[in-house]
Amino acid sequence: MFRRRGENLHTIYIFLFLNVAFFFLEYQDQAKFARLFTFDRASFLSGQFWRVLTYQFSQALPGSTVVPLAIVFFFSLVLMYMFGAPLEEEWGSVNFIAFFLVSSIATAVVGGWLGVGLLGSYFVRSSLLFVYASVFRDQTFFLFAVIPIRVRWLAYIAAGMLLYGAVVGGAANVPALAGAIAGYVFYLLHRAPEPVVETRPDAPKTTTSDMTAVRNAARFVAVKRAIANHSDADIERLIAQNEREIVGGVNVCPPADYKPEHNDGYCIRCEGFAECSARYLRLNRTKAPEAADHSLGVLEPPPP
Repeated sequence: MFRRRGENLHTIYIFLFLNVAFFFLEYQDQAKFARLFTFDRASFLSGQFWRVLTYQFSQALPGSTVVPLAIVFFFSLVLMYMFGAPLEEEWGSVNFIAFFLVSSIATAVVGGWLGVGLLGSYFVRSSLLFVYASVFRDQTFFLFAVIPIRVRWLAYIAAGMLLYGAVVGGAANVPALAGAIAGYVFYLLHRAPEPVVETRPDAPKTTTSDMTAVRNAARFVAVKRAIANHSDADIERLIAQNEREIVGGVNVCPPADYKPEHNDGYCIRCEGFAECSARYLRLNRTKAPEAADHSLGVLEPPPP
């Protein structure tokens, strides 16, 4: 998934704490908060360097009152934890913090170049969402607890709104777009290449998901038949066949969750079907591997 993973130090909780602390400062006096923490070129050049990061910890909306501010703050925390925690878990804390810094500083640089003041959580609304949607693209959320939607479609919608705002809404939206692009480029530079799956020469070059499901369903019938007949030769043959088709880097379910016969059809469409099938066969064979190898006429080499 990533070219280099680091240790997860759970710095997402530090980000959440900083958001809470800055929220109470903002709640007490929004005007004073804006004067102290808004990023603008003149203040930064005068030596107030903290502004290059502190602008990200504001939840203020133009003309907002206490109730809308609290609602925006709550959802900002939820989104930051929902997107940031799994991303830091997969990427490591150092890379996650560097990602935040790249996005925030790029936004500030473009804002300073255009002479635009910045105050708001641009990182959560753009960069974090886009990278999360790329890493966990099949994650499904339920809008209003009813409407299912893939996270990548949320990212497409957010990207469209961001582009529209940058083109039509004026220069104020350009820094947010620049920060999102910089953060995403940083992610692309750290993304590991997709694993190459080796296939047999006689295997078809392309396979649709429906054809894969049909093939796996037929394979499962053979698995059940081999186990029912207590045929260790067939079991070992199927294990070897499945091991050749294992896709690397796929998270597989526990043994109790292996149920290709279930009517939801999830297992037979999963990329980890071959790995789960091989494991299921190993758990259900009646002879030890050595005995099965001898029955097939294959001798194990002597131990070194």
